Amino acid sequence: MAIKQKSDVSLPELLLTGKGDPAADRKVIRLASDGLLLKLYQGIYTSNLASPPESVVLRHWASIVSHLLTDGILSYRSGYDAKPFEGRIYVTRGDRPRILELPGLAIKVIPGPGAVEGDTPYKGFFLASQSRWLLENLAIGRGVGERTLSQEVLESELDKVLSIRGEYRFNQLRDTCRTLAEKLGREKEFKRLDGIMGAMLGTHESEKLHSQQALARAAGRPYDPDRLALFDTLFSRLRMEALPEVASTADVGVSRENFAFFESYFSNYIEGTTFLVSEAEEIVFEGKLIANRTEDSHDILGTFQAAMRAPWRDQPASTADDFLGWLKNVNALVMQSRLDKNPGEWKNQNNQAGSTLFVSHEFVQGTLREGFERIYALEDPLARALMTMFVISEVHPFKDGNGRTARLAMNCVLSAAGRSRIIVPTVYREDYLLPLKSLSNHADATPYIRAMTRIQAWTAAFDYTRPRHELHQALKQCNAFEEDLRNYRLVFPETKAEIARDSG
Repeated sequence: MAIKQKSDVSLPELLLTGKGDPAADRKVIRLASDGLLLKLYQGIYTSNLASPPESVVLRHWASIVSHLLTDGILSYRSGYDAKPFEGRIYVTRGDRPRILELPGLAIKVIPGPGAVEGDTPYKGFFLASQSRWLLENLAIGRGVGERTLSQEVLESELDKVLSIRGEYRFNQLRDTCRTLAEKLGREKEFKRLDGIMGAMLGTHESEKLHSQQALARAAGRPYDPDRLALFDTLFSRLRMEALPEVASTADVGVSRENFAFFESYFSNYIEGTTFLVSEAEEIVFEGKLIANRTEDSHDILGTFQAAMRAPWRDQPASTADDFLGWLKNVNALVMQSRLDKNPGEWKNQNNQAGSTLFVSHEFVQGTLREGFERIYALEDPLARALMTMFVISEVHPFKDGNGRTARLAMNCVLSAAGRSRIIVPTVYREDYLLPLKSLSNHADATPYIRAMTRIQAWTAAFDYTRPRHELHQALKQCNAFEEDLRNYRLVFPETKAEIARDSG
């Protein structure tokens, strides 16, 4: 009989028979005979005649498994993420294998023990405990590969346990798996798991490991995989982007000195170390330390020295080891008077800004090394510089001084290539920080690249050979020092650079 196109909207979308109510079963069968229900499987019907049956089955897969395989265990890769994968779900139950075929879903039944301690009741079945699905996913044999996770995924999950919960909980998990393996007859699987976990702790050979993340941990260089995904997003965009080539015009003499002064002044101001320009001039050019602000004074001076002098100004690292050393030395120079901030030492506690949590302290060196690999693989100097600053900003490797260190590292790359360094004036603070946040939280690189190319063009539009008081006045006329961001915006000086920018 043809199915009618109209169904009874008062009926639930999924109807099940065989639940101990013969009258209700007869009603369902009668409605199906009248074309008001669609049979999905023996004892399973739907009143939704408009949607594809595959969609109905996937929406209600848990109720269907509960009905067909009561007390079964969601197992193997299904125990890991508790959802169908590529139209399949795996359930351990009974003593014979079989496949239940429904529209859009194959329920694969694997013989095995029922629920044990740790398995969690859910609807009418159980979710495998973490210990159980770890063991199950290390099974090998003919036809097993389809229902198991890759070792790389398992290692990633174990790395999360070790990172978040620490070695004690990690070893507790191993002990639980050992006990469970004896109950389930999974001794071979536990032997493999024990080797992997031991290798991650450095007590077994690392050849047992497959994933780069686990190998890095075994080598003492664990990294944050989520940050690497962000790095790759920016890396990909920077490789494709046609970036402007803005030559440096402030490399020697007075121009270099003037540029370094205002770079240092604004880089500290944006971090809350605020002075009058006249006070900063006294600190940098007259050696004066402002009363009751000795540490702040040294911040300005240290940043100026890094912006002026080789190797910090124009000799970027060529290896990952040198990169880490460069960062520690520059941070130590900038933060030298703040001994409570551990200048030049990696952070030993996690840090954050607002809702943004930076890389965990144990992942600092490994994540910086991974970031450097991407920095070094970029050819364009501006691309390399922007990648450098984002990596450092996102890791936030020090207790303090991270923003200043990141901008100095970016500018070092630019100076080495003969490109204009970048100054971020006070009025541009939000235009600079919000795109960084957008990239960090939403993996959107466009605002960051746009903001940084714009501010580089602005920076290069000034004549840094002018007397410093005249340069100060020119910057002031462009609103560079304004803190009222509602009423003031960055203005470009009247130069050819502005005309070119506007025409582009």
